[in-house]
Amino acid sequence: MTDITLSVPDISCDHCKHSIEGAVGPLDGVDSAEVSIADRTVRVAFDPTRIDLDTIKAAIDDQGYDVAS
Repeated sequence: MTDITLSVPDISCDHCKHSIEGAVGPLDGVDSAEVSIADRTVRVAFDPTRIDLDTIKAAIDDQGYDVAS
């Protein structure tokens, strides 16, 4: 399992949190996705043999949020 924290500067509210967690959490290979509104980050625990980081970033981008790192 790999644990990463991504910076998503446009996170500002509960809607952002639920939108991102709802998009990333159910992805095959993702164990958990937690958004911090205060820190504007997304912490994701995932299995890199089942899903890659680009797919996770694309799911966030599809919700309208740019991943900074």
